[in-house]
Amino acid sequence: MRLTEIEKKARDVGIKDTWKYSKKDLVKSIQRKENNFDCFGTALNFCDQWVCCWRSDCLKK
Repeated sequence: MRLTEIEKKARDVGIKDTWKYSKKDLVKSIQRKENNFDCFGTALNFCDQWVCCWRSDCLKK
């Protein structure tokens, strides 16, 4: 997902000043707002969060 799309999603869940965040931190903030694990970018070749919308971006190498 592109950064502009992530920023829009962040604003949709109530996160302001999206320009202050790196992509990773912004996604983690969105995950917390949605009451999910804030685990973006921490998986090592495996993720058990099968329905997470960030899964494919997170596991990219």
